[in-house]
Amino acid sequence: MGVTIGIRREDKNKWERRVPLVPADLAELAKISNLEFTIQPSAIRVFTDDEYRKAGVTVEESLDDADIVIAVKEIPIELLREKKVYLYFSHTIKAQDYNMPMLKHLLDTGSTLIDYERIADEQNRRLIFFSIHAGYAGMIETLVGLARRMESNGVVTPLLDLKHAYEYGTLVEAKNHLLQIGERIRTEGLGDHSNPIIIGISGYGNVSRGCQEILDCLPVTEIEVGDLESTAAATIAQVGPLVKVVFKEEDMVEPKSRDAQFVLQDYYQRPENYRGVFERYLPHLDVLMNTIYWEDRYPRLVTKKWAQANYGPVKKPRLQIIGDISCDIEGSIEMTHKAPMPDQPCYVYDPQTGKARDGVVGDGPVIMAVDNLPCELPRESSEQFSSVLGDMVPALAQADFASDFEGLHLPPHLKKAVITHRGELTPNYRYLQDAVDKVRG
Repeated sequence: MGVTIGIRREDKNKWERRVPLVPADLAELAKISNLEFTIQPSAIRVFTDDEYRKAGVTVEESLDDADIVIAVKEIPIELLREKKVYLYFSHTIKAQDYNMPMLKHLLDTGSTLIDYERIADEQNRRLIFFSIHAGYAGMIETLVGLARRMESNGVVTPLLDLKHAYEYGTLVEAKNHLLQIGERIRTEGLGDHSNPIIIGISGYGNVSRGCQEILDCLPVTEIEVGDLESTAAATIAQVGPLVKVVFKEEDMVEPKSRDAQFVLQDYYQRPENYRGVFERYLPHLDVLMNTIYWEDRYPRLVTKKWAQANYGPVKKPRLQIIGDISCDIEGSIEMTHKAPMPDQPCYVYDPQTGKARDGVVGDGPVIMAVDNLPCELPRESSEQFSSVLGDMVPALAQADFASDFEGLHLPPHLKKAVITHRGELTPNYRYLQDAVDKVRG
């Protein structure tokens, strides 16, 4: 009898409609391998139970007979079974407190955990991700928030017709609507707004690519960082209605020592030798899209201190909205106070009180910080993810997970993603032991 792959029903919230493997890919896998697939029923999943049945997949509540269980988000502790193999986004690699009990349970039950976030090539570039779809949805939601913020200040633009990402049936539909809005901007301009809207994007990875792909549906001009200040002083007639500028690491930080030069790998290895300088650009931006990976050892992009000095009843800086797609609470964008749901994606952070108010009106920057943005484009994000994961499934099914870690034969990109195996943290993740021990204590 072949290996059985179980696919868990996503139920973290009503927005989570994604799947790790779509029906078409499972049908192809069944043809070329001795694999059986079982998926839990779901009333909200973007691909219906019947679509899976037609692909030859068993739809059944119990996954107890599955050899490998695959999901998107974390699986609740009470559903984790002894000595199973699990594959999902565990959100444990930063020793996140809220998921250490789950990690402890996986260790106590001798289970294997493989985390998508750690599946990477020899250069540690991630191979499987939803990040480009986070960029798509995050850019759309930020433009919606910008349009409504501008309207609250008496400026009506064609962007006001843009809908939430989840209100579009497909990504193609969203892009077509953006193209139509772009044509209106070309002919109508931006209402009473005489200066270009300048959109800064921190980072140049997959999330950034998604943001830029959405922006490129509009009449946008790209500039270099060195031209930002002069562009900010220009008019729409001079530079166009929308401008984007992409920031790299060397734009965001500088060495603390005057004698040192910026070296990318040195920054990642020794970030304590660098200081953040990103706030020098903020007076020239209308929108900031934050797409960078961040840990607390790195400098922040925007601090509460900066916001307190620049926002208030009589202080009206140019920066209207921050699309914090990275969504680290009080992280690289220190004013990211919470992570709301897609139907209410924005709030205003009041730097003087330290409190957040839902919506776009108030004496502070608007923050768009939804932490599950790919859920707003569930079909396309699932199809893209599945196309990559499907190629990895045969190798997972062929592995002997009863062997010890040294004898566990997996391709290198998968083996480096094994966090726990047979009751132990694997060598690359033993740094998590102290965090797990605190749960035990």
